[in-house]
Amino acid sequence: MRTRLLALLVVFVLAVISHARADAVFLLEEPYGHMGSWNPTGHAAVYLTDVCADTPTHLRACRDGEAGVVISRYRAIEGYDWVAIPILPYLYAVDTIQEIPDSVDATQVAAMRDAYRRRHLLAIAPSDSDDHAPKGEWYELIGSAYDRTIYGFRISSRADQDEAFIAGYNARSNRRHYSLLADNCADFARNVMNFYAPGAVHRNILADAGITTPKQVARSLVKYAKRHPEMSFTAFVIPQVPGEIHRSKRVDGVLEAVLKTKRYLLPLAILHPVVTVGLAATYLTEGRFDPRRNAVRLDIATALQSPPTVADTPSPVAGLAAVSADSEPRR
Repeated sequence: MRTRLLALLVVFVLAVISHARADAVFLLEEPYGHMGSWNPTGHAAVYLTDVCADTPTHLRACRDGEAGVVISRYRAIEGYDWVAIPILPYLYAVDTIQEIPDSVDATQVAAMRDAYRRRHLLAIAPSDSDDHAPKGEWYELIGSAYDRTIYGFRISSRADQDEAFIAGYNARSNRRHYSLLADNCADFARNVMNFYAPGAVHRNILADAGITTPKQVARSLVKYAKRHPEMSFTAFVIPQVPGEIHRSKRVDGVLEAVLKTKRYLLPLAILHPVVTVGLAATYLTEGRFDPRRNAVRLDIATALQSPPTVADTPSPVAGLAAVSADSEPRR
């Protein structure tokens, strides 16, 4: 019950935010599974509270009652460069709040994802010749909160920016650009966040070898918010849904992953000890950032005592809250 109310309140607050003002929210998503062990940089996406979509590849302004979309770049989704999914199914693979489960297992999640795919995503994830769910990465589009914990870093935006974003992204070619080293999901998120806050996000040449990582995007936004209090920066966490699915792992940057992973660190330390010391010094000065420091969980006790209603709008928004732009990132 506590988990369900937390999930309900998270989605409710995100919906409330979209009606209170326009926002661009960077989503830093923890890595999970086998791939997460080898590449612990996680995934990056952007939640736009006042941008919605007619289809996963055609944007429009939101109507009353709609809470925006999550837009991101994936490696192989029918050759598209980006795909936009409404916030609720993106997190939980359902159409209504009432359908969010208290806990899940892998079989249940697969069934929920396939059911949503059949209702809404056949154009980009058609069934195979036996009418089964296709192979591929389409499952990453929906039910993300079942696989991992997600951190949100919000800045305010304007209606005219949303209009320009919609027009620009609808007009340009939406064909695959993905490149792990030069044009990955974090690069896409960096470009979107820089559209709303020019110059806010940049690569870290030293800590990430010039590769854009989700953690660096978040770190840049926190630093930018300190210099621009008018952006009304806040941060929050969407917990991974409980259940039998393995928990996601802490997200790392490139250099951080090398120094924290024995399979990388030990050979490097043996073969190049001086280089290893230099890398450690670089990480200590340039690469440390803990997204949990800037992510405040909702007050579950308050949610249990007073389930959210429209009349309670100020309370859950305050509870989501927020970290001040003056807060120092944890070192």
